[in-house]
Amino acid sequence: MSVGLQPPDARTLFERMRGRKILVVGDLMIDEWIWGTVSRISPEAPVPVVAVTDHSFKLGGAGNVANNLRALEAQVEFVGTIGDDGFAADVRRLLREEAVDDAGVFAVGDRPTTRKTRVVAHNQQVVRADWEVAAPLQAVDRARIAQYVRSRAAQVDAVILSDYAKGLLSPEIVEAARACALVLADPKPQNLPMFRGVTCVAPNVHEASAATGVRITDAESLERAGAALLEELACEYVVITRGEAGMSLFGADGARLDVPSVARKVFDVSGAGDTVVAVLALALSAGAPIERAMQLANFAAGAVVEKLGTATASADEIVALVEHEHA
Repeated sequence: MSVGLQPPDARTLFERMRGRKILVVGDLMIDEWIWGTVSRISPEAPVPVVAVTDHSFKLGGAGNVANNLRALEAQVEFVGTIGDDGFAADVRRLLREEAVDDAGVFAVGDRPTTRKTRVVAHNQQVVRADWEVAAPLQAVDRARIAQYVRSRAAQVDAVILSDYAKGLLSPEIVEAARACALVLADPKPQNLPMFRGVTCVAPNVHEASAATGVRITDAESLERAGAALLEELACEYVVITRGEAGMSLFGADGARLDVPSVARKVFDVSGAGDTVVAVLALALSAGAPIERAMQLANFAAGAVVEKLGTATASADEIVALVEHEHA
């Protein structure tokens, strides 16, 4: 088993990760948040009336991967789609505010900009409304995106394929990404075969169970699921995120490591997978061994789940958590 990550190791690795060029290819969406309070039930139907106190937009889906990379001072290019609608401008604005290169974000006319609207009252989500079309892209759109990905993948340190099953990713786009030597994927179970041959896949435990048909309940079933994913995908590494149980690494070279969760308290696990794949990509692109990369990603996940909503963590916040673990 690898020696646990020490604070000086984490600081050194973050220094090496700074400025790495990462191409994110994935399902881009905008998260709309409506915040308020509830003091009465509607006379029209048995539902709460939310008195709105705040309204905000954030990048969601694969956009959260870009946010996590920028929080760690990577250079980020994004490839995805938006609709021909008013929310498309909001997406571009949010990307540019984070200094993410949006030259690879293409407007398509047959679907809206994917939007998730969440109404929250007293820190409790009341309802969510989704605007999306999850069908595969038209052939002409897949072709132009694959061409763009191929041209950029050869110029970056790593490619992250962020799959939210909203129709962007396709076999030709995944193949184009392999113009880069380091390709990581966070796949949805129904799309798993598409990612055969990438460097590393990082599903959560529920996705790994669904993809393999192995119900992960103990160490033995975890081993079977990890081995099945390695065999099916012919990838170098599988990292299974397991929530409060931590993370598990399976390598084609025999690498095997379990690390426990380091979160001190958990407010919200949404988006933690985005953090994990972002940190794995950065650490591996900086030359870290896979065991070190996974340990650092585990601490990063521990930092973000302590925050409400999809969140990011800075290098200082993650190092502070490493220091707390060794105090």
